[in-house]
Amino acid sequence: MIVVDSHCHVSPLWYEPVESLLFQMERHGVAHAVLIQMQGQFDNAYLFECVRRFPGRFAPVVLVDATRPDAVDALARLADAGASGVRLGAATRSPGADPLAIWRAASDLGLAVSCAGAAADFASESFADVVAALPELPIVVEHLGAASQPDRDANERAARLNAMTLARFPNVSIKLPGLGEFCRRALPITDPDPFEQPNPPLLEMALGAFGSHRLMWGSDYPPVSGREGYGNALRLPMARFAAFRNVTDGDPDRIFGGTALAVFPVRG
Repeated sequence: MIVVDSHCHVSPLWYEPVESLLFQMERHGVAHAVLIQMQGQFDNAYLFECVRRFPGRFAPVVLVDATRPDAVDALARLADAGASGVRLGAATRSPGADPLAIWRAASDLGLAVSCAGAAADFASESFADVVAALPELPIVVEHLGAASQPDRDANERAARLNAMTLARFPNVSIKLPGLGEFCRRALPITDPDPFEQPNPPLLEMALGAFGSHRLMWGSDYPPVSGREGYGNALRLPMARFAAFRNVTDGDPDRIFGGTALAVFPVRG
């Protein structure tokens, strides 16, 4: 199996440099990673530096300031430089006459969108309208359809579950994080499942909605290091899928590698 991490952040200014990510990847048998630009950082030079320094390892997903009038031109330059995708928020809209200009540009340039947002953003009719308007644009919903934390109340859980109905659009995929993103840590920590019981069956629900050909694992490195840790974020979901593989189409080759490589081409 070729393992691909679809959601990593690297930076010399915040979080960790790429060498720290490579250490975790090599330690846990991860062949490739999708480098997702962090929010608010519109200088994507370091992502492309990582691709140049470590050819064949990374797919860069860039960020542009969609509020600027030159955002479409900026995205075109980044696509020419080798971007595999662009990160947009579910609520992102362009100024001017066409609120979907930056989304249309991504589609025209052959880029996939890694889409961030809260569960309410993904569950909104407004976002469904965006997806429906751009059926050729691959859109990947981050963090299992919510923010990178357990649902705080019944409303957030309902919104997350509603976001999974985006599976009705064939151009939408979803990222599966480590269990620590949506399950609370047990106190004391238990073995082999270090989370409170019962924990929500969100992985199973996502698989039932999207199928393995539209699921991709993503660690959320390095924030995952403050949760269960990189290795556990890979090992525990793999174990969960292995437990019910025989009664679903839970193909681990796709979930933990193939889907991400198909959507976000590795450069170099």
